[in-house]
Amino acid sequence: MSTTPQTLQLDVKGMSCQHCVKAVTRAVQAQDPQATVEVDLTQGRVSVSTVLEADAVARAINEEGYEAHAAA
Repeated sequence: MSTTPQTLQLDVKGMSCQHCVKAVTRAVQAQDPQATVEVDLTQGRVSVSTVLEADAVARAINEEGYEAHAAA
């Protein structure tokens, strides 16, 4: 885990509503309470400013039942 926040872009499948936005945000912030999470439902993309590594963020989102991976 880094001590300097970085902005990560992840593609996330399975999000369709505000409940999904809240679930993804809670999952990430459970790992990094200071993380800033922005969800774009239309594009299926999540932008996260965090000290976590991309795989840790993706794992947290995947554990909520979504399919997340780093954006290309």
